[in-house]
Amino acid sequence: MKARHLVAAIALCLVAVSCGTRKKLTTLQRDGITAELSISGKEIPEFDMSSSLKAQRDTLKVKDDDGREILIMKAVKDENGEMVATDVIDAAMVTARFRNVAERHGKVDIEFQITVPESMQDSKWQLRFTPDMCILGDTVRLDPVIITGREYRKAQLRGYERYQRFISSIITDSTVFIDSWQLEIFLERNLPELYAFKNDSTFVSEEDFMSYYGVTEQEAIEHYTNKFRRNWNNRKKMMSDRMYHKYVKVPIITEGLRLDTVMQSTNGDFIYHYVQSINTRPKLRKVDILLSGSIFEQEKQIYRIPQSPPLTFYISSLSAFVDNREKYLSSIVSRRVEANTACYIEFQSGRSDIRMDLGHNSSEIARIKSNLRGLLDNVTYDLDSIIVTANCSPEGSYQVNERLSKQRSESVSRFFSSYIKHCKDSIQREAGLFYDMDGKKTESVRSPQISFISKCEPENWKMLDALVAADSTLNEKDKESYFRLASEPSKDKREASMQKERYYKYLRESVYPKLRVVGFDFRLHRKDMTQDTLTTTILDTTYMRGVQAIRDRDYETAVTLLRPYGDFNSAVAFCCMDYNESARSILERLEKTAAVNYMLAVVYARKGEVEKAVEHYMRACAQEESFVHRRNLDPEISALIKTYGLNAQKDDIPVY
Repeated sequence: MKARHLVAAIALCLVAVSCGTRKKLTTLQRDGITAELSISGKEIPEFDMSSSLKAQRDTLKVKDDDGREILIMKAVKDENGEMVATDVIDAAMVTARFRNVAERHGKVDIEFQITVPESMQDSKWQLRFTPDMCILGDTVRLDPVIITGREYRKAQLRGYERYQRFISSIITDSTVFIDSWQLEIFLERNLPELYAFKNDSTFVSEEDFMSYYGVTEQEAIEHYTNKFRRNWNNRKKMMSDRMYHKYVKVPIITEGLRLDTVMQSTNGDFIYHYVQSINTRPKLRKVDILLSGSIFEQEKQIYRIPQSPPLTFYISSLSAFVDNREKYLSSIVSRRVEANTACYIEFQSGRSDIRMDLGHNSSEIARIKSNLRGLLDNVTYDLDSIIVTANCSPEGSYQVNERLSKQRSESVSRFFSSYIKHCKDSIQREAGLFYDMDGKKTESVRSPQISFISKCEPENWKMLDALVAADSTLNEKDKESYFRLASEPSKDKREASMQKERYYKYLRESVYPKLRVVGFDFRLHRKDMTQDTLTTTILDTTYMRGVQAIRDRDYETAVTLLRPYGDFNSAVAFCCMDYNESARSILERLEKTAAVNYMLAVVYARKGEVEKAVEHYMRACAQEESFVHRRNLDPEISALIKTYGLNAQKDDIPVY
C-alpha cells in the first residue's frame, strides 16, 4: 500500500514539474523574452600599461612649454567653481549599443556580454547561443555558448550509459561461443586419440591433424560452436552506430565551443563575458555582433530565441593621423631620348637587296613600319635620325662579310627612308592645309628632316657567344670546345676551326640565322624644348602607395614602403605596428605639431615614461582642442586621463 502511495506521489511531482516547464515556455513565447547582448564596462577604458604607471599615485609633476612645473591631480569643481582634489572614485558601469575600440598590435579585441535572464533557464533545457560577427560584408559565425540544465545533462549521460552497456554486451573473445565441455565428451568417447592431444604440447600441423582424423581442426571447432550466439553477437557489432543514435539522442559537444556550462540552480541571471580577437585587415572600419539561439528539451527545439539588436564596434586606429598630402620627387628630363628595336630581315646569300617573299620579311618589315608611323605621329617627341646597323653571321671571310653588311645596311636605310617620305606625305594629306594671317597657304604639320646613318657589324660574335651559352641542345663538351676555339684572335681562323667540329652543322643551320639581324636606334628630342635638360617634379608613387596602405590598414606593407622616408607617415606606420622606439626616434626629430605631440604621448605611454606622455598630451590639447575629445579612442591616453584626471575641467562627452 505504501509503495502505491509512493509511486503516486512521484507521478504527481513529475506532472507538477512538467506543468511548470510548460508554463515557463508559454511565458517566454508570450513576452518574447530573449537573452541580452550588451557592451558593459567602465566609462573610461582600461589600458594595460607598464608597471611604472601602475605604481604612480594620482598626483604627477610635469613641465609645460615654458619649463614651469605643473602639479596634476584628480580634481573636480566645488560649489564655487574652484578645482579641488578628490579621492579616486571608479566610474560607474554603463551599457551601450555601440563603442569605439582601439586597434593595437595588428589586432582588435571585441568584448561583449551575453546575459541570460533567470526566466529563460530551466533544469530540463539546453540553451544554445550563436554570436554572428558581420565584418566587411561577410558574416562569420563565432564559437557558440551553451548553457545546459542539470536534468538535461543527466538525460544525456543516461543515454551514454545505456549505449556503453550495449557496447559492453558485445563479446570480443570468439572462444566463448565454443561448447568446450561437449567437444571434450565427444572426443573422449569417439576419438580417444584426438582427445589425447588435450594435454599434449606436441605441435601438430593442420595437414597432420586432417590426415589423422579426416576433418580439419577448424571444422571440428565450427561443429561445436554456438552459431546462434555468435551470429547474434556479430549482428550487435553491426548495430553499434544505430544504437548510438538511439540512446545518445543529443551528444555532448566538446569541440568548437566557447562555453558549455551546467547550471545547478536558477536563482539569478547568467552573464558570460565574451572576448573575440580579430586580426587587422585593410578597410576594416566597424564590426557588428548579433546573437541568436534556441532552447532544446531532449532532442527537440521548443523555442527559437529572438535575435538581439546588433552591437556595433567602431574600430579606432592611429591610421587616422595619416598625412594625405601628395609627395613629389625631383626629376631631370633630358631633351634627347633614344629608342631601339631589332628586325630579322633575311637576304639571299651574298645579296643585299630586300625581298618581301623571303622568310618572315613581310611581317618584320610591317612591324618596323608601324613603329616608324607611331614615332612620326608622336605628340611629345620629334624623330631626328635613325641609325641602321646590319649584322652578318661568321661564315665566309671577314672582308666579304664586312662589305656585305655595309651594303645591307645601306639597302635597309634606303628602303625605310622611302617609306618615311611616303608616310609624311600621307600625314600631311590627312591633316589638310590652313592659311596664315597674310592669306598664305601653310602646311599644318611640320615635316622634320630625318637622316639615316648606316653602320655595320660584319660578324656578330658577341651575340653568338650568348646564344651558345644559353643553348639547351649543345652539351657541355660542345660548349667548352666552342669557347676554346672562339678565343682565337683571327676571326677567319676561328670560323675555319669550327667547321671541323661535329656541332658546326647545327650552329650554321639553327644558330647563325639568328645573327643576321638589323638593328634600329631611333634618336628623338622633346618638342618645344630647347634646353638639354629640365628639372621637374613627379608624383612619388611608392610613397603614395605606402600612405594608401595605412588608410587600408595594411600596416606591414606601409612599414615596408615608408621605412626609408623617416617622416611623420613613417612614424604612423611604426606606431600602428607597435614599433614604438622606431616611431619615437622619428617623431622627436619632427616639428612638434599637435599631431606629433599626441603621437609622442601614445608612444611614451606605451614605453611607461609617464611624465613625458602627459607633457606631450597636454601640449597637443593646448595646440588643438580636438585632441581633448579624442580621449576615449586611444586606450593609452584614456589610462592617463583616468589616473591623473587630465582635462577634467572640460565638459566633453565620452565617446563610445
